[in-house]
Formats: sequence, C-alpha cells, structure tokens
Amino acid sequence: MEITILRKKENDMEKINVLISWSGDNYSATVSGEKVNGCIIVTNKTLDGVKKDFNEALEFHIEGCVKDGDEVAEWLQNHSYELNFDFDTLALLHSLDGVLTRAALSRATGINEKQLGHYASGHRKPRPNQREKIINGIHAISKELVFS
Repeated sequence: MEITILRKKENDMEKINVLISWSGDNYSATVSGEKVNGCIIVTNKTLDGVKKDFNEALEFHIEGCVKDGDEVAEWLQNHSYELNFDFDTLALLHSLDGVLTRAALSRATGINEKQLGHYASGHRKPRPNQREKIINGIHAISKELVFS
C-alpha cells in the first residue's frame, strides 16, 4: 500500500520512497541513499506520528547538509519532491488493526486467519504473491465499503 504526500504542486517532482515498517511497538520510517545524501530513520507509536516525524527529520537533515557544505540537489533544497510511503506487510496489517478484521481479510484474500495472524505478528513473512493477495483484498474490501 502506498501513500503519497505532495510537497509542491509540480509535475516533474522527484520521488523519495520511504519504507514504513512495524518493529515491536512502533512504526519506523526509513530512507537511505544518494537521493537524500545519507540515511534517515524515525520511529513513532502512531502511523500519523511517524509520517510527521519523518517529514521533520528530512527537513532537519537537508538543513544540516546545507550548513555542512555537503552537495544537496536543488530539488531537495527547494522541497520539489514527493514522499511515497510504502508499507511492509507487517506495518500494513498493523495499521488496519481495529479497522478491518482478519476474518474479513481472510474472506477477501483466501488466506486463512491463522496465517494472516502469523504475518501480523511478524512470526512469518509472506511471499510476494501472498503480499499481493493481501493488498488486493484490502482494495476489494474498500471498494465494497465505498460502493455499498
């Protein structure tokens, strides 16, 4: 599942892919590489909190790089980028706790509830085709809710 936050309304903005994970009791947001000139990792108890904290950490990182005289792309300094938050399966399932039952997700995906529980607890990691089934199941349920 991907969520995009637009920083500016321009068609040719750079994209920064941020991985949202669930680790123990917190969400984490991670990005690294040449695009951001380093590595940024934040954690927070809530999904909204980790996104907000990531935005603040990225701004702080950019400011620090500029102050240190590091090379920073103009588009990054001008905030001409969009953040694409991509969830790992564990974070995706955790974000739906209390919103979507495993029984409903099981019916939509064909994956049994116990297996979904293993994925949600982190005891097992789904294969790519299972992850795709989960995402498609969530989309199918949301379409039913919207068009019901």
